[in-house]
Amino acid sequence: MKRSSGVRTAATVTVSVLSLALVTACSTEESSGSKSLGSESAAPAEAAKAFSASELEKLLLAQGEVKGYQVDSGDDTLPKSKTEVKTDNAQCDPLAWATAGLAPGDTDANASNSVTEDKASTATAQPEDAEDIFDVDVTYVGLSSYEGDGAAQAMKAVSDGVSACSGGYGLAAGGEDSKVTKVSSLEGSGLGEESVAFAEDVDMDGEGTATFHTEVVREGNTIATFYTVNFASFGTGEAAEIPASVVEAQITKLK
Repeated sequence: MKRSSGVRTAATVTVSVLSLALVTACSTEESSGSKSLGSESAAPAEAAKAFSASELEKLLLAQGEVKGYQVDSGDDTLPKSKTEVKTDNAQCDPLAWATAGLAPGDTDANASNSVTEDKASTATAQPEDAEDIFDVDVTYVGLSSYEGDGAAQAMKAVSDGVSACSGGYGLAAGGEDSKVTKVSSLEGSGLGEESVAFAEDVDMDGEGTATFHTEVVREGNTIATFYTVNFASFGTGEAAEIPASVVEAQITKLK
């Protein structure tokens, strides 16, 4: 299935595993986790320790910690800095950063990796066609940590962004532009002290739209972001669900 270079770039921006160079685009839709994030009322656990980037690396999920998934330390296609991910509305920045495995708030303490569904370990037959090879869920996990009430403020920025950006926003990276046409709220996992989940409809370079899901969870002064893509789903219009087992394993490791 062929897609334009613009779509492939959008995927990189949006943090899809586009070393596979297949289509994709960015993701974000409004969110509200089961622990309500009108959470200005949520206590910001100021006594919790703020971790450094190197400490966050050790807190990321490692191989063998989530049954049925392969864990990779990183991906060269992922943005390394917030300066590589630009939107046309500052209120939408936290959404774009969260989908890129970057800190949604004001901190330099950030680490990320990817967790891929391990179908090979349970496969009983060869893929029927090329599309089956790409029918695998890949979840990008980002961790960031904050001083004081920085984590609570970052969660509020994400929640506010879901509302402010419901009509969509423009996204630019690597000299290419893409368009999120709609952001909408989803029910989150309810894990952690606060959670916000959202979905984004993305214009696939004039070839229809694709929907992507993101979840942001706070545990103490640390925030975990989860963004899942499945390349085979692009042709169906269905969004890949964020694996509950991956979210649960990562948040448990932060406690």
